Amino acid sequence: MASEEKPLVVVTCTAPVNIAVIKYWGKRDEDLVLPINSSLSVTLHQDQLKTTTTAAISKDFTEDRIWLNGREEDVGQPRLQACLREIRRLARKRRSTGDEDPPPLSLSYKVHIASVNNFPTAAGLASSAAGYACLAYALARVYGVDSDLSEVARRGSGSACRSLYGGFVEWQMGERADGKDSVARQVAPESHWPELRVLILVVSAERKLMGSTAGMRTSVETSPLLRFRAEAVVPGRMAEMTHCVRERDFQGFGRLTMKDSNQFHATCLDTFPPISYLSDISRRIVRLVHCFNAHHGQTKVAYTFDAGPNAVVFTLDDTVPEFVAAVRHCFPPESNGDKFLKGLPVRPASLSDELRAALDMDPTPGGVKYIIATQVGPGPQTLDDPHAHLLGPDGLPKPAA
Repeated sequence: MASEEKPLVVVTCTAPVNIAVIKYWGKRDEDLVLPINSSLSVTLHQDQLKTTTTAAISKDFTEDRIWLNGREEDVGQPRLQACLREIRRLARKRRSTGDEDPPPLSLSYKVHIASVNNFPTAAGLASSAAGYACLAYALARVYGVDSDLSEVARRGSGSACRSLYGGFVEWQMGERADGKDSVARQVAPESHWPELRVLILVVSAERKLMGSTAGMRTSVETSPLLRFRAEAVVPGRMAEMTHCVRERDFQGFGRLTMKDSNQFHATCLDTFPPISYLSDISRRIVRLVHCFNAHHGQTKVAYTFDAGPNAVVFTLDDTVPEFVAAVRHCFPPESNGDKFLKGLPVRPASLSDELRAALDMDPTPGGVKYIIATQVGPGPQTLDDPHAHLLGPDGLPKPAA
């Protein structure tokens, strides 16, 4: 039977988190979500961090509905509506080009969406990027859209367009007022730099005082430093970062990653009233990284921070054990010694007396709650196993097992 007559069309997809190494901060168009500068990110592996989304359409559904991590949410929120409008527009456009049949009825069908993260949303780990990329990808499959999804994902959350690809990804700011050239492109695939590792240091998850959307708007309105950054600094840094990635030059990649993170946080302080996303623990991690690198006489680890206190640390696989030991030394785990390290296995290592002396900081017990060890990973995937669907045959969330 043709897919148009199926009572229920169901698709389940997964999508990754991405971490910007050249930061996106500030929109030139709030409605279309167009950035004031280009950005470049690393896609993290879905074995450790991912969003899973099921989308289903049926002639029997009476309204669009969405469930996030098991709870039904308001489907009317503007960002979500923008994604739905955009995907339905693309589906209509695809059906009206060429001399095919009239558009199928499924375009008027309502959609049910269920989405879960395999990591705590509260931990402040770029969940909106993975979430909206996954939503765009799943909706595209269910409505039969195969065009570039940058615009759909971007309307939900700007950085989400970068989660549509694996490996190393640039979001080109574009020139056009309609945003058609503001798209994500892969710079290098996930297989390009197999030794690269990513450590997420989760700091006491206090809630952000100011979310990214409001923070950006205030920065654009009040920070002259942000203007200067977007116009005079970022274009050169995009070219340099792309070169470092292509050449697998960790020294250059690491230094620039840290400098760009620091500049992003400087523009936050230059915002009026000032915004501060880093905590004292964040600043101690910065110091730890610089001490570690100085001890080795080269850039072996590099931090970056988004709009929150958690540190994302890049390094090469042979440095991971020693750096994890250094983190344990400076931030002794309080009670969860066994649960302190999640994700990829890390072999235990001891600190040399020289490094211990070089770290020269009083330990802060419990400062880092836990570490997630991961690596560069692929873009969104479609799951073929029907057991993976989050929605049952009735189009409602399956009861938790």
